[in-house]
Amino acid sequence: MKSLLPLLLLGALTPALADDVVKIGHVAPTSGPSSHFGKDNENAARMAVEELNAKGFTLGGKKVKLVLLTEDDGGDPKQGTAVAQKLVDAKVNGVIGHLNSGVTIPASKIYHDAGIPQISGSSSAAQYTRQGFKTAFRVIANDARLGGTLGKYAATTAGYKRIAVIDDRTAYGQGLADEFVKGAKANGVEIVAREFTSDKASDFTAILTKIRSKKPDAIFFGGMDAVGGPMLKQVQSLGLQSAFLGGDGLCSENLAQLAGGKLPAAGVLCIEAGGVKGEQEPKIAAYRARYVARYKIPVQVYGPQIYDAVMVMAAAMQKAQSADPAKYLPALASIQYEGITGRIAFDANGDLKDGAMTLFTYKDGKKTRVDVLR
Repeated sequence: MKSLLPLLLLGALTPALADDVVKIGHVAPTSGPSSHFGKDNENAARMAVEELNAKGFTLGGKKVKLVLLTEDDGGDPKQGTAVAQKLVDAKVNGVIGHLNSGVTIPASKIYHDAGIPQISGSSSAAQYTRQGFKTAFRVIANDARLGGTLGKYAATTAGYKRIAVIDDRTAYGQGLADEFVKGAKANGVEIVAREFTSDKASDFTAILTKIRSKKPDAIFFGGMDAVGGPMLKQVQSLGLQSAFLGGDGLCSENLAQLAGGKLPAAGVLCIEAGGVKGEQEPKIAAYRARYVARYKIPVQVYGPQIYDAVMVMAAAMQKAQSADPAKYLPALASIQYEGITGRIAFDANGDLKDGAMTLFTYKDGKKTRVDVLR
């Protein structure tokens, strides 16, 4: 008869091995029109996990291994809640994501009910952190700051007097547009049109023709680049002489390509959550260099925030000396962390305190920084 000793030893070791693994979930759309953003986020999360493991991650004096569990939510709320439950069932210790506010918001209740901390690096809709969920955090400025700041800048610095506004009716796009309108109106701008489309639309002829008759100085679009790019192409083909404005969803390296290879002479101005200057710049440059070396593709928009989100979650675990969500959640809520995107600390709602924002334009089709604002 074979010895039972190996089986007994395996049974004794299995719980210990399980205890030595910390599971971090990451969710974003890695399929569909925003997959370039989603894959970039996933790559950033994976790179952070790899770097933490390479340095030797310890909790309670014991080395543990971080494992990234990735899911594709397709940018769809129904799919997003399904994969959120899948991660809860897998007993993840924390979640990084989702990307789109309209998916993050319903998924956040599932994580909250399970007591699992969630950090989004891109969801800016104010509602996300206004639900009273102590598990919900974000490492970017929210729509109130992004939209309001761009609205003020458009009026006071860019000098636009008449602006048309379009949004894609998602939680992100509509919320951002609402805040932009508030900021612009408060600084004397006349909103000459308020139109909407969808996040799956490709023909904007009707609404752009209506807007053309208003002769706006600028058009603001609340939505992602997959819709904003083709809209920009049609703005030019219809002969509108308007500047084009948008939030971080518009502010991608792919915008000129999505717009048919040409951007309007009147210019494009977009605002992106996050931004560094001075002593922080070498940290971002080093991140970009490591990313390109690892993946052989350029960084998109939200990767640095996702990288920092993983690092902040890991720092909270180490502060608490535990990966148990109930034990490290208070440490996360009170964290003070110096990330590559700047100082990270959260207010009582889970919003980033004093989050920086960066204004960009495009020169010869290349995204170019204008200024960093706080």
